[in-house]
Amino acid sequence: MYVTTIIPFFYIYRKHFTESHKVFRIRSIMLVVMKSFDYTIFEGCESMKPLNGIHHVTAITSSAEKIYHFFTYILGLRLVKKTINQDDIQTYHLFFADDQGSPGTDMTFFDFPGIEQAVKGTNELAKTSFRVPSDEALLYWQKRFDKYQVKHFPIINLFGIKMMEFHDFDNQEYMLISDELDDGVKPGIPWQLGPIPLEFAIRGLGPIFMRVSHIEHIDHVLTNLLTFKKTGEDHFFYRYETGLGGNGGSVIVEKNTTLGIGRQGFGGIHHVAFSVNDTTDITAWIDELNHLGKRHSGLVDRFYFRSLYTRLYPGMLFELATEGPGFIDDEETYETLGETLALPPKFRNQRKSIEKLVRHIDTVRSNLTFEKEYID
Repeated sequence: MYVTTIIPFFYIYRKHFTESHKVFRIRSIMLVVMKSFDYTIFEGCESMKPLNGIHHVTAITSSAEKIYHFFTYILGLRLVKKTINQDDIQTYHLFFADDQGSPGTDMTFFDFPGIEQAVKGTNELAKTSFRVPSDEALLYWQKRFDKYQVKHFPIINLFGIKMMEFHDFDNQEYMLISDELDDGVKPGIPWQLGPIPLEFAIRGLGPIFMRVSHIEHIDHVLTNLLTFKKTGEDHFFYRYETGLGGNGGSVIVEKNTTLGIGRQGFGGIHHVAFSVNDTTDITAWIDELNHLGKRHSGLVDRFYFRSLYTRLYPGMLFELATEGPGFIDDEETYETLGETLALPPKFRNQRKSIEKLVRHIDTVRSNLTFEKEYID
């Protein structure tokens, strides 16, 4: 058994406070206090059905408008849902994904008012990665980032896979990862009408990168609690896979004992979600976490999917999310995904008041024509 620390699961609702900066200060204080609690890791979840892979990653941005522009016009990902943070209705929740909003392809963003910038460090979800079809696609993205002055770094080879790091205007850290040799979890479908030539376009999420100071602890969490298997080691990086594995079913962990503890804020990741089939799986995980004495949220109905949240390692919030129902619903058709302020049914009787809380952002694209942009 390992003795270590965990952050218990808490929901903090902004509606209980009138000033947004107080909320963030309380969040920060609770994060520090909760990290001081010790607990013992018990037996694992070896009997559970393996997780399918990455479902989505949620991060925090300083500007919903800027992130919409960056993901739409620079990265060529499709905004498939413009909605609200269901726990904080004055905050946008934007979902960027493949052409059809498939699970395993979407990165989402909150824009909490008044939040401070993230402090990068250890014991955090560090980088989101996106899958591109080939090594050649990485060369295209190098030229594209040069053209649009996006900060990026040389292509590297990690675990025999070529990848390239880049940052956005908030210094949010991302990786592009080549699918050239991948035979694991299937990718999504690139945004067909977007600006990126399809042979180079992003087609889903790759591994989530974690940065930790206690490799034995995260190894236990991933392999004994979350059904991953350790499949590789490359200097200070460790690769874990679940389900069909490959880029869409992987976590890459960086061991780092020199940085300070990371602090959440804009430019950082809020949580990562792993995919399960349906609510039957969620119920099984609830039973297992109860059996192991782990704190969790219970079943949460997000309308677009069903979720379960838990903290199993300091500084990291994990979500398990179902693969359906999905983003094409009674409010928006395939053609108009992400163009209106979409609200789950339980919020629709509050539409007028919510529309006064969140500023209007024009995200209509169905009347636009994007030319595929080849770069010499």
